[in-house]
Amino acid sequence: MKIATYNVNSIRQRLPLVLDWLAEHRPDVMCLQETKVQDREFPAMAILAAGYHANYRGMKGYNGVATLTRSEPEKVIYGLHEGPDNEDFRIIQTVVSGVAIINSYVPQGHSITSEKYAFKLEWFRRLREYFETALDPMKPGIWLGDLNVAPEPIDVYHPEKRVNDVDFHIDARNAYKQTRDWGFVDVFRKLHPDTVQYTYWDYYRNALERNFGWRIDHISPRSHWRSVVSIVRSTWRPGEPKRPPITR
Repeated sequence: MKIATYNVNSIRQRLPLVLDWLAEHRPDVMCLQETKVQDREFPAMAILAAGYHANYRGMKGYNGVATLTRSEPEKVIYGLHEGPDNEDFRIIQTVVSGVAIINSYVPQGHSITSEKYAFKLEWFRRLREYFETALDPMKPGIWLGDLNVAPEPIDVYHPEKRVNDVDFHIDARNAYKQTRDWGFVDVFRKLHPDTVQYTYWDYYRNALERNFGWRIDHISPRSHWRSVVSIVRSTWRPGEPKRPPITR
């Protein structure tokens, strides 16, 4: 199974890029974050014409997740739970060929002294609880998306200067690891322990050209899923979105 994740930073702005990438690489599943569109305006028909089913939740101008699948999912779960405050515009689970695929967009956090950062840490706690209640530990699963955490110093440029950044602060890193350790593995870092590979570069200060990046987008399979093969490659096109798709 070939799976990709991509922070699209507006599906309406990036739709041609997404369609071109789907046509070229034909993943079985593609997970999108920050679609930034209300459900009634999601380009479902264009996605369908490309040969993909689309399940999504979004809102105007912010957030939003969508999972595109070549085969119709066996099950779809929106949000962390039923009812209000379920954060369904940040997380969606689709089951494809018996594999639970959890597409998530973790809050960024704004600053480490803000309420938004406290919310980010709490969101990780809620996500761990979600894994415990919504997943079967004996079945395969993959947690992926824009997780807004660079887990280790190798995952961010100039790490000594980033210790108070919301995506590298020790509390965020620990919250991510505690959530991951429910039973997922950072397969890229396991297979490539010494490789510097970023997934995000800012628009400012020629960050891409200077490789001032972050590895904050992840694909993590269940640790016992022995059949996983990992291939990570950048297909980012200069002048377009901030993050490349990652396929595994």
